[in-house]
Amino acid sequence: MAARGRIASFRLPPLPTIREIIKLYNLRAEKQLSQNFLLDLRLTDKIVRQAGNLRNAYVCEVGPGPGGITRSILNSGVAELLVVEKDTRFIPGLQLMAEAAPGKIRIVHGDILTYNMERAFPKQFRNEWEIGLPNVHIIGNLPFSVSTPLIIKWLENVANRDGPFVFGRTQMILTFQKEVAERLTASTSSRQRSRLSVMSQYLCNVKSCFTIPGRAFVPKPKIDVGVVRITPLERPQINQPFKLVEKVVRCAFSFRRKHCRRGLE
Repeated sequence: MAARGRIASFRLPPLPTIREIIKLYNLRAEKQLSQNFLLDLRLTDKIVRQAGNLRNAYVCEVGPGPGGITRSILNSGVAELLVVEKDTRFIPGLQLMAEAAPGKIRIVHGDILTYNMERAFPKQFRNEWEIGLPNVHIIGNLPFSVSTPLIIKWLENVANRDGPFVFGRTQMILTFQKEVAERLTASTSSRQRSRLSVMSQYLCNVKSCFTIPGRAFVPKPKIDVGVVRITPLERPQINQPFKLVEKVVRCAFSFRRKHCRRGLE
């Protein structure tokens, strides 16, 4: 058994580098899709290590793109990796990896916002909510345009224990714009405290892992990127329906801080 937090001994056979894959399939990051490629495999390994020991785990990767994080996940010794990719251009490169790791990777060409995550893995991998964490994980370098609506959708899934959380308290390792990551993890005394802070922290343990400088991405975004670990709590901090909490919090933060009382009224 590999030590926790370290890449396991399984390795992919020699493959073209991510840069070579990009050149081979003439891939370009689409600005309108907020795409930025992470090519440094030391950084993709570091992202994957935040999930702990993934040996024999079941992982869903969101938006794998040219497959940098995908390689790091496969090298961690997972039992199975499901990748959900909306952009058709990336499918051939992912198929190349699937051929190099037979039986390890499933490719879904679709939109993660509409994909039914309850079908991601067999029912036998479901775990009781209160009995530890399931051996199921979500990892993704999220496009900036998708990250906020996706995490709000998943937070509602946490509250209802459906979607990817039918398997139990599925842990997520996700990237966000640094500003969004700071809002997700902001404490009650922080000036970054926001609607997103309350909505995420009343349902989950949210931890900032590390920051990736924008220069590490291709093309280089104008901002840095934060890696965040999100783990559902056994019990929510607020025992009320998600829609009600969301409405109250939205109203509270719709006014400036000194006038938030008016929003609550």
